[in-house]
Amino acid sequence: MALDKIWVFCEAGNDGVATITLEMLAKAREVAGTVEVFCGGDGAACAAELGDHGVTAVYATGDLDGRMKGVSVASAVAAAISDGSVAAPDAFLLGTTYDGRDVAARLSVKLDVGVLSNVVDLRLDGDRLVGVEPVFGGTLNVTSRFTGGGPDIWLVRPKSFEPAAVGGSPAEVVDLPVPDLGTTGGAVVRDRFTEESEGPKLDEAAIVVSGGRGLGAAEAYSMIEGLAKQLGAAPGASRAIVDAGWVPYSYQVGQTGKVVKPTVYIACGISGATQHLVGMKGSKNIIAINKDSEAPIFAVADLGIVGDVHKVLPKLTEALEGR
Repeated sequence: MALDKIWVFCEAGNDGVATITLEMLAKAREVAGTVEVFCGGDGAACAAELGDHGVTAVYATGDLDGRMKGVSVASAVAAAISDGSVAAPDAFLLGTTYDGRDVAARLSVKLDVGVLSNVVDLRLDGDRLVGVEPVFGGTLNVTSRFTGGGPDIWLVRPKSFEPAAVGGSPAEVVDLPVPDLGTTGGAVVRDRFTEESEGPKLDEAAIVVSGGRGLGAAEAYSMIEGLAKQLGAAPGASRAIVDAGWVPYSYQVGQTGKVVKPTVYIACGISGATQHLVGMKGSKNIIAINKDSEAPIFAVADLGIVGDVHKVLPKLTEALEGR
């Protein structure tokens, strides 16, 4: 028995709808008869792409004039449900992103309903959803459900579902007016900084090469970047070397960083702490290079190389250059 309707929080940028949104839409189609989205900004810009992924309507606030997205979107949705201009969905799905968490928290307060976070799967049990959440660093999964009247709010971890287009007409764009925000609307975004990068995005790359403390020094990270360039891969890192200041936080793979699911993941000098494994163990093929044969990373590796990264990586890079 499918749910009647699910609303998915849509995030989009200059290159289209965010991957996390498309992932959630795939799951939403499995468990609900009607899938709609809500967003802050111009819904018309992504109506065609969303329609191709089974969305029938986009509830959009329009230009927010620099106002914080979480404040505006949550207030607009709550107001629309409160005044009866839209019917509340059975559930909201939002990505575990900065904006997704902000909207979910504010929506929870305004609608007086709970939030279940870090969900990696959703399934139907009668007329309600049941969520699967990893706990204890991903070593155990628990199932949870809401017992209140709803609508349920679920925060979904990236890379939990596979996006898939199904074809369809552009989604209908419906205005979602933002009410008077009072003092909470006083904060505005004056400027944005986009970090320059080359090559594929870390969380979307088909190949990821990550380095850890086993590299020994920040200068040695150049070996990771060199190998990544040869493979057309994205460079990543463990939390240890991010905390040490060797590379920016945007490189971090793990529970508190990016969740990646590439075709090939190469872990170089990474011991395999649970925090890191949570972010990459869904990779299709894992190659681990570590001089400690007892390193936990070998337990999840499809191919393990027991050796010093300072000897293995230059040889590997040299072999690739010669091809």
